[in-house]
Amino acid sequence: MVMRSGSLHKENSGTAPAVSRTVAAMSAGLDPGIETVVCIPCFRRPAYLQRTLDSLVQQRTSRRFAVVMVENDAAKCESVPVASDFLATGRLTGVCVVEPRQGNCQAINAAFETALALFPRATSFLMIDDDEIATPDWFDRMVSAAETTGADIVGGPVLPEFDDAKKRVLRDHPAFAPAYDASGPVPVIYGCGNCLIRRTVFVRLADPAFDLRFNFLGGGDTDFFYRCRRLGMRFHWVAEAGISETVPQGRTDLKWLAMRGLRIGAINYHVQRKATPTAWLQARLTLKLLAALPLSLVHAGRAVMTGRQRTIAMHPINVAIGSILAAFGIEPQQYKASNIAS
Repeated sequence: MVMRSGSLHKENSGTAPAVSRTVAAMSAGLDPGIETVVCIPCFRRPAYLQRTLDSLVQQRTSRRFAVVMVENDAAKCESVPVASDFLATGRLTGVCVVEPRQGNCQAINAAFETALALFPRATSFLMIDDDEIATPDWFDRMVSAAETTGADIVGGPVLPEFDDAKKRVLRDHPAFAPAYDASGPVPVIYGCGNCLIRRTVFVRLADPAFDLRFNFLGGGDTDFFYRCRRLGMRFHWVAEAGISETVPQGRTDLKWLAMRGLRIGAINYHVQRKATPTAWLQARLTLKLLAALPLSLVHAGRAVMTGRQRTIAMHPINVAIGSILAAFGIEPQQYKASNIAS
């Protein structure tokens, strides 16, 4: 990827046309020698992005870092003024580019590809979403963990902050609860909303790193990390490196939670389907999906009997149904622009 007339131009090795990403804002005198970069995909949440960037400004660290922001709404570009303000005033160092192709994986790929190209000496690439707020020691703890453990990938918790205080009981819902409680080596992480990825990881994976088949469904990060696991890469969890995520009311109603379960089921199906190249393995996967639904009914019944909320108890049923529907080509498209709630 090279700079061309105010744009980032990604060369393709095949016959597909080159992709041009417009540079919307850039710090003066950008230093290509920076060794750590924070990547932020952005889409229609300028007020939340302001809070995300403020939390990065307030990081307690002596380490230098740059930010790469990717605006994924080329029509409105609501994130660009916020990004430009932070870069122009010197509160943060980095760049904001516009990715013209819409979708979750397109934005994430654009962020990492831009960071890898603009900062050739960078060895660590972190990611935070544009509706998340980093705790003051987040950056230092993530980078320190990578350095001391030698892990290829480091993850940390994303803790929900509900707009409606009455919804705090949903903190234990699988849609919001962190994957792990304690720091240490883990088999895999599932989301890139709070992660650190070493440059060597991208070198080993095919391009694009995040599979575009998950572009509107979501789950490209889950697929990415499972591919890393199959290559023998090491994961580490830092429970103290927390990030908070603002959860609007629209993401706590029964319909949204049910759709979330269906989407997780569809993601699980596609991730497993990619790892089943033979007819025999595909047949086993089909049997596994069919068995999951009655088992989920049993688990839901036990959960209700032990006093868990019905919304939480229903989650495994929704996941099982989502996997079966995906096997027949029926799945939600969470990250299509028309489907994204504020």
